[in-house]
Amino acid sequence: MRIEDSADFAGVPDAFQRLWTPHRMVYIDGQDKPVDASSGECPFCRTPGRGDEDGLVVHRGELAYVVLNLYPYNPGHVLVCPYRHVAWYTDLTQPERAEMAELTAEAMQVITEVSRPDGYNTGMNQGAVAGAGIAAHLHQHVVPRWGGDVNFLPILAGTKALPQVLGQTRELLAAAWGER
Repeated sequence: MRIEDSADFAGVPDAFQRLWTPHRMVYIDGQDKPVDASSGECPFCRTPGRGDEDGLVVHRGELAYVVLNLYPYNPGHVLVCPYRHVAWYTDLTQPERAEMAELTAEAMQVITEVSRPDGYNTGMNQGAVAGAGIAAHLHQHVVPRWGGDVNFLPILAGTKALPQVLGQTRELLAAAWGER
């Protein structure tokens, strides 16, 4: 078979079920990525000026805030962001580092109360070459994990099945945070 003939299979039934996720093209094409590294283009600088529901903000601290990841790996995937536009962990002040650490721990406690995950991935990707989607504004990922949450979809279909919409996740986490 020649690669040119692959178009002939577009409507031909086969053994595969296809899950189309065209909404992901927004992320893949970089529609939400800033055009430059300035704070005016930065979504993490603009988010605090929006309402909590509209901005997906879960909690606001003094020097940093917690926001749902717009493109989550799992339900409850939050980002801990300093308000100040800094790219590197070493650029944070000691009070900013302390508050980010506290908010990370508190995010894990709140997510545990709400969703009971089996574990977490936490970390920062600093610099575009390290995987930072928004490299100009430091942010800490807190990703809840459950046994069996990785299935064939990401591997075979490049797709992640999420059982909650972002608004519902934000509502649950913000309510639990407010009860603390």
